[in-house]
Amino acid sequence: MKSWCKTLVACSLSIGLLSACSSSDVEEEPISPLPEIEASVFPEISWSTSVGSGVGDYYSRLRPAARYDKLFVADRYGEVVAFDEVTGDKVWSRNFSSAFKDNILAKNKGAKLAAGVTAARDKVFIGGESGLLGALDAETGEKVWSAIASGELLSAPTVAEDVVVVSTSSGTLEAFKVDDGEKLWTYESKLPTLTLRGTGSATYEAGGFFVGTADGKIAVVIKNNGQAAWEQSIYTPKGGNEFTRMADVDMQPLIIGENLYAVSFNGNLVSMELRTGRIVWSRKYSSFHELASSGVSLFLVDDYSRIYSVDRRNGLETWSNTELTNRNLTSAAVFKDYIVVGDFEGYLHFIDKSTGTLVGRIEVDDSGLYSQPLIVGDSIYVQTRAGKVARITLP
Repeated sequence: MKSWCKTLVACSLSIGLLSACSSSDVEEEPISPLPEIEASVFPEISWSTSVGSGVGDYYSRLRPAARYDKLFVADRYGEVVAFDEVTGDKVWSRNFSSAFKDNILAKNKGAKLAAGVTAARDKVFIGGESGLLGALDAETGEKVWSAIASGELLSAPTVAEDVVVVSTSSGTLEAFKVDDGEKLWTYESKLPTLTLRGTGSATYEAGGFFVGTADGKIAVVIKNNGQAAWEQSIYTPKGGNEFTRMADVDMQPLIIGENLYAVSFNGNLVSMELRTGRIVWSRKYSSFHELASSGVSLFLVDDYSRIYSVDRRNGLETWSNTELTNRNLTSAAVFKDYIVVGDFEGYLHFIDKSTGTLVGRIEVDDSGLYSQPLIVGDSIYVQTRAGKVARITLP
């Protein structure tokens, strides 16, 4: 069975335990077969291409980034390519390993890219399991600078004005100058004995970086000095063993107006006051995926690949869809009147965001979709495990 579940990391555990998914074994429920649907939307691939060898079976959050009329894509082994966003024509390509060969990559076998891509301030920021954060010129692909973080980089960097921050697997949030990579500060959070392999990106708002932690908290870190303004637990770990006490917040906090929304593994979906961290409401869900939103609705894919629509004003569930259970869905994204999610067999599914009904799908590549679809205007960009990149539109 194909399964791209998140890998557990604990120094004290055996290699056998490292391949487990969670205390709630996904094998308890079967993988849902591809459901029959009455299609009302018919997506098309307007262009597709390949970038390197993709990410293979490895855990990865690499996904394309769109900026400056370009689509920036990377593979695990260091190929970084910029395409024309509309036509798919290649603008430039760069080998990340070669560009930074004089750095830590000289001792590593390949770049092992897993974090990114982020395009901002005329640069492209990408990081990897070696802890290397690299900045390339967005126009030419030339190397600008590099820096070494204190742990693996497994999620996209966040850029705020003149600062770029990365969340590391060692439980730190680290800040660097955008222009030259000079280290500015490090914020440290507690790292439990057992944690999911992965970190969530920070969200920047009003002078602070909002970031989830491995011990079930949201922290806001002040941009100017790296000090915490507040920390708030969204779930208090319970249970008699380390598995049941896992409570990672491995998603990027979602900020809408004066509220922040976040979800934890084995824990809760919460609404919090942005200024104080006070919890407005809390509902029992378990997920390591990103949240999506439209109007007053939040859209959540849980760790069994069940999809939910929740009213963000009060946390009440408006619909759920279990037709794709255990198909290892990506995080959801909102596209026009639909929710789109990819699965492990490479299908991109379209779901009516008002009713939760499956209304269309398209097969992109049978190697599987693994990262949240990127929505830019009337286009959907996806990246497959084998390295295929496709632009999908509705006629």
